[in-house]
Amino acid sequence: MESTLQKKKSVKRLSWKKSLVIIGMAIVVILAVAAGTAYFLLQKSKPVISGAIPLTGLQANVDVYRDKDGVPHIEAKSMKDLFMAQGFVTAQDRLFQMDLSRRQASGMLSEVIGEKTLTRDKFFRTLGLRRAAEASYDEYSSEMKQYLSWYADGVNAYMNQAKKNNTLPVEFLLVGYEPKKWTPVDSLVIGKYMAFDLGGHWEGQAFRYYLTETFSKEKALDLFPGYPKDAPTILDNLQTEVIDFEKSFAGSVIPNYHNGSNNWVVSGKKTKSGKPLLANDPHLSLGTPSIWYQAHLKAPDYEVSGVIFAGIPGIIVGHNKTIAWGVTNVGPDVQELYVEKRNSKNPYEFQYLANWEEAEVVKEKIKVKDKVDIDYEVVITRHGPIISEFAHHDKPGTALSLKWTALQPSKELEAVIMMNRSKNWTQFEKALESFHTPAQNFVFASTDGTIAYKANGLIPIRKQEYTSLPVPGWTDQYEWEGYIPWDELPTSVNPEKGYIATANNKVTADSYPYHISDTFAQPYRQQRIVEVLEGKEKLTAKDMKSLQFDQKNKQAEEMLPIFIQQVMKKPLDDKEKKVISLLQRWDHTDSKDSAAPLIFHIWMSKFSDELFKEEISEEMLKMFDGREQVVDELIRKANAGDAGPWIRENGGLEKVTQLSFESMITFLSEEFGEDPSKWEWGDFHRLTFEHPLAAIKPLHLLFNPPTQSMGGSRVTVGVAGWDRETGNITHGGAWRMVIDMSDTSRSYHVVGPGQSGHVLSPWYKDQVEDWATGKYHETDLDQKKRPKDQHLVLKPE
Repeated sequence: MESTLQKKKSVKRLSWKKSLVIIGMAIVVILAVAAGTAYFLLQKSKPVISGAIPLTGLQANVDVYRDKDGVPHIEAKSMKDLFMAQGFVTAQDRLFQMDLSRRQASGMLSEVIGEKTLTRDKFFRTLGLRRAAEASYDEYSSEMKQYLSWYADGVNAYMNQAKKNNTLPVEFLLVGYEPKKWTPVDSLVIGKYMAFDLGGHWEGQAFRYYLTETFSKEKALDLFPGYPKDAPTILDNLQTEVIDFEKSFAGSVIPNYHNGSNNWVVSGKKTKSGKPLLANDPHLSLGTPSIWYQAHLKAPDYEVSGVIFAGIPGIIVGHNKTIAWGVTNVGPDVQELYVEKRNSKNPYEFQYLANWEEAEVVKEKIKVKDKVDIDYEVVITRHGPIISEFAHHDKPGTALSLKWTALQPSKELEAVIMMNRSKNWTQFEKALESFHTPAQNFVFASTDGTIAYKANGLIPIRKQEYTSLPVPGWTDQYEWEGYIPWDELPTSVNPEKGYIATANNKVTADSYPYHISDTFAQPYRQQRIVEVLEGKEKLTAKDMKSLQFDQKNKQAEEMLPIFIQQVMKKPLDDKEKKVISLLQRWDHTDSKDSAAPLIFHIWMSKFSDELFKEEISEEMLKMFDGREQVVDELIRKANAGDAGPWIRENGGLEKVTQLSFESMITFLSEEFGEDPSKWEWGDFHRLTFEHPLAAIKPLHLLFNPPTQSMGGSRVTVGVAGWDRETGNITHGGAWRMVIDMSDTSRSYHVVGPGQSGHVLSPWYKDQVEDWATGKYHETDLDQKKRPKDQHLVLKPE
């Protein structure tokens, strides 16, 4: 018989278990209610894609048909209604992205995020993209100002309705703010940000100046892109001007120096259809939602299909009924760092010739969430803003200012609308006169059979030859004397070879009379494109799609024989022999399920680390513009018997290759196991399309699409650039397009991860797998082929 004490203990245990059950049930109920509430809010905020919505300011009904892939086909009876509708519909799909974009470019993130983005805001306030956008607005024609205003009206109409109905995108609720009124300058500042993302090489100039301060002249020049003739003179002039680069540029925002693109156009004499083929895949950062927004716009005397950055009216790349065009980055040297001497008695005066010139001082107030406002000064010399002091408060005697074409007023959107309306090469080329920044390689195709190319934009002409270094700002010897005349920019129309292709490669011969750049992309993508286009006579759209996703690695074809030769000079253990055997049997295709591309790319990375990791900090290596191209050249020279100091001082090509080989094997064994035959490129090289809020755990579970293994690499035509540490694919052609000019009512596209920015939309992540496997969707301009249940009418209120 149980004792009284045992009975009491038993009752306590039952009571405790009962309490746990009750608590557990309560937690489940709370979570269920929270999940239900969140789901309700998400459902409530989904874009309306059918029925009718009144819109104040419209002149007539506007039809918006979303096709099977979520692409809006907007048909209006006037330009006013068209751009109002484009603003409204884009905001339906992408308002949170649009708001973050304008805030980032304007240096206004801290107002909604808090102190952790303050340094970034200071950087962009210093750079002055918003100031440049405001100055540009004043230059626009009254017609274009009207278009910008109508677009803003559409964005604001959606915003006002969403606020009234509590249907703003859930991201605003999670971050804890509401978006402010959209303005025409907001659209322009997003355009200026894209110029920043593609704009220039200033960080490379700063890095090379750091090299000259830190290493011997021979060692510094070994990492230059070629040997600049005037470098010794400039180095002599600058040798007494010392700058703490790690301190000055801590937290600076460096665009991905792989930003570029592929594009090519093929004449009808080389195609099966007898009409030109055009392909384009601009390479920028990958994320959710895509940086690109696809749309088809139609109004009287205006019809165009393609993509634009969310927040900007019109179509920047695409086609109409008679022409198509694509872009890649020229990558010209349109930025110049000037070393400025400051007056010790007045920090706002800088020497120029024999005088002290007073700089312009712009007073900025940066709002910071849950903190007091920050008063911030921007100092602007005759050359541009001082950018070497945004990360600290003291004002040393030497500073760096930035001169950059994109900080000047420009009218790219005038060019965009003219391009959209063009019907032939003459009209299209004329439109390009207004497209100044970023400088782009435009390829063109027309139904009349014309194919053409122009490297277009403002590219400076300098008094002195470009040196890849910052230049003295206290003399007039290094000023700009103007820009390459527009009619002398590199141009080609209907070349005899029957195609034109660019992949951020060097675009002119050495005989070209003007300097464009010292830093171009590695040549491997261009080599492969040319190889394929010349290897077949009757090309089709299917061939173009296959080429856009091509994963042949031309870098491995060149570098692997050199590496293997060096490693074979030492005795190899069994695992090392396996690794070499895998490489020797490789067809140089960066397939996701192959071990060889993983081995090769990590080996190249470790080779670079062997050269630099002990002497250059990670912070400074981030500013090493064109690092891969420089390393390639160091290897070529060393293999030819002309090793530079970076390889010599590390023991020579043989030793660096062997040490990096061993380091690569150690890393891969730790990460993927001891058996090299089971290693796969796709186990490291993985695609996430990260959302801006994914850094806040566990929101990544809600906003990030499923991760995909993927082939390709930075050097393949099918570009898939990755983070060196994690392998996460962060860079590539988020949008790919192919069109056969024999039928301009149809074109082929893929937008990764999808069209919509709303997490519950069927078009939020529906193209992830297609993007990762090289598939496309067909965009048809024929109204009869659109789903009837996805027809929204915007009507006058």
